Amino acid sequence: MERRRISPVGMKTVVVSCNMVTAYGKGTDACWEGINAGKTAISQINRFPTQAFLSDHAATVKGLAYHHEESLVMQLLKLLFDEYRGWIPRDAKLILATTKGEIDLLEKGILEGREDVSCSNPGVLLGKVASLAGVDDAGMIISAACASSSSAVARAAAMIRSGPADCVLVVACDSVTEFVFSGFSALMALDKYAARPFDRKRSGLSLGEAAAYVVLMSEARALRDGREIVGEVAGWGMSNDANHMTGPSRTGEGMVLAIRKALKSAHADEKQIGIISAHGTGTVFNDAMEIKAFTTVFSDKAPVYSIKGGTGHTMGATGLVEMIIALRALKEGCVPFTVNLQDPHEEFREWVFVGQRPVRAGAMALLTNAGFSGINAALVIAREETE
Repeated sequence: MERRRISPVGMKTVVVSCNMVTAYGKGTDACWEGINAGKTAISQINRFPTQAFLSDHAATVKGLAYHHEESLVMQLLKLLFDEYRGWIPRDAKLILATTKGEIDLLEKGILEGREDVSCSNPGVLLGKVASLAGVDDAGMIISAACASSSSAVARAAAMIRSGPADCVLVVACDSVTEFVFSGFSALMALDKYAARPFDRKRSGLSLGEAAAYVVLMSEARALRDGREIVGEVAGWGMSNDANHMTGPSRTGEGMVLAIRKALKSAHADEKQIGIISAHGTGTVFNDAMEIKAFTTVFSDKAPVYSIKGGTGHTMGATGLVEMIIALRALKEGCVPFTVNLQDPHEEFREWVFVGQRPVRAGAMALLTNAGFSGINAALVIAREETE
């Protein structure tokens, strides 16, 4: 079988290995199967008291110890890398994406009255991740709110396309702690029970936690090393609409710019996009903003979905989890369920659907993420095909 190139020009950035731990369990299969069974992993929290908050629900990973000697994200990362360390080259460059890192160590230190809480510094976590993954690189941290991991993938792909690296490991992680939960509750952003992305009755997001990784290589390195190519990061774009500290622009112009940059970077036409993985938090303004952006960019409607009604909003890990699920969707040829979507808002009904839908062969996927301070990120991904 002869390989057909996905992108016509440039140094291709390909995915050779990836996995995740989410509230559905360990591994991509657990997340994929949970989502497409229409089941949510969002449930009642017993990790900390919730009486003072808007909600007592989140998507948390079972079996983690809170305010333990090890942080929640380190417990997640150990689960993640337990079986996959040998898949990661020692010479891989490292990028860590997170919003709060080991914030529970800071919480614990304050509660215990300790003056030195430097153990919660993200730089300390970066060193732990390098050691755990078995790479020699000191690494870098990208913390771009809830667009952190999609921004990290964009950075990694740019490093490979422009030549400074031929292999990059992107690791993403965030956890549900009382500090994080209280912040979103104070913003009045939480759904009381479980998020309902794009639903007429949507009323807020649900928090979740996850850890994920992806190994990206130049196509030349992947072929030389005999790696199976899972897909390609074909294009990427970022913008900032500078609208509000936490709220998205109502008109979506920043997201439009990020999407158009991603399509240009991928040398792709909007008609090549056959599926859209939306940020889709379930808040009134985010979902409306994204559909406005898609309407502006696309002359023909592509199926839109969100996984956050199932996984919860995993913050800094969300873009990477969503990218891995989108790659699986292209492989399986189907648009995943938007969990908890029952009655799409009338403005969204030609974009989002209850249940699964097919994806046309050879289509590319667009992924969008948005974060506090107005940041927007978009990725275009594709799968390798044969003919």
